[in-house]
Amino acid sequence: MSITVASLLLSAALLLSPTQTPLVIAHRGASGELPEHTLAAYARAIAQGADYIEPDLVMTKDGYLIARHENEIGGTTDVAQKFLERKSVRLIDGQYIEGWFSEDFTLSEIRSLRARERLPFRSQAQNGQFRVPTFDEVIQLVQAQSKAQNRTIGIYPETKHASYFRSIALPLEPALLQTLQRYGLNHKDAPVYIQSFEVSNLQALRTQTSVRLVQLIEESGMPADQMLLAPGEDMLSYSSMITPAGLNQVRSYADGIGPYKRLILPDAGGRLMSPTNLVRDAHAVGLQVHPWTFRSDETYLHENHFGDPSAEYAAFFDAGVDGVFSDFTAHAVAARKAWLAQRDAAAQP
Repeated sequence: MSITVASLLLSAALLLSPTQTPLVIAHRGASGELPEHTLAAYARAIAQGADYIEPDLVMTKDGYLIARHENEIGGTTDVAQKFLERKSVRLIDGQYIEGWFSEDFTLSEIRSLRARERLPFRSQAQNGQFRVPTFDEVIQLVQAQSKAQNRTIGIYPETKHASYFRSIALPLEPALLQTLQRYGLNHKDAPVYIQSFEVSNLQALRTQTSVRLVQLIEESGMPADQMLLAPGEDMLSYSSMITPAGLNQVRSYADGIGPYKRLILPDAGGRLMSPTNLVRDAHAVGLQVHPWTFRSDETYLHENHFGDPSAEYAAFFDAGVDGVFSDFTAHAVAARKAWLAQRDAAAQP
């Protein structure tokens, strides 16, 4: 049945314990305000109160992890102006993609590039000002800011196109674990989550590290690595992952799920529906739930049928999620503060 935003804003005290506080995860940094995956975007998110910052990781030709949402870097850097001749076409996760790819560039060449805003309706004023950071630099920033702010700030790296990078002899996971180890972060109590849309790399990581792992879940389709399985092998689709049986299978190798947010609050014909059982079912098998992605741009709010970002956050907090990925850290932190105050007031006798 359909519901209004107002009816979504129920007392969260019924759904969460009084001490539970949802995490705010800075999606690509404060990417709603500055070019994504730059040290400036991460630093702003931290200053605004993010609990975790999220670097997506891809590999350079000479084996360095850098923070980019895709290995195709034409949309987020000025690479076309500096390396026009490197444009090519690659088959990645079953699709032919044209552009400039991180694996064709050394780290030295990557350092000559400057980031730019990929979305045309966001400010372009900071284009050309920031470098592409390495994963080491991201961790160094986080650890320095944790010390300066006297609080623990976590990192939430995502392995991008894991099967593809493995197929070209540039696997992401060994470099990721080695980097975490170098900074004392490769243990179960580290403020780290490793996430992936694929399955097999998380299953392998489970045997190599005790760091928390998160299975990302699209609205539909099949993880890229599962499509590579031979006929007759047990394939795990995104739709099967969100069933009770699928969640139990995910729990065998992961500590949480990162579902597309409409899998929690569906949209049918322009109307928001009642929450699904996904949060309840995930919690029942011990999985945390961190949906993506919350954005305050008018375009996205209209698509999500919320005129006010705080109302959208509150609806998901009410639904019992354990954290949210947001492009606008300040909005998420403010919405959480207001929601917690309301919850605590409701819990008073």
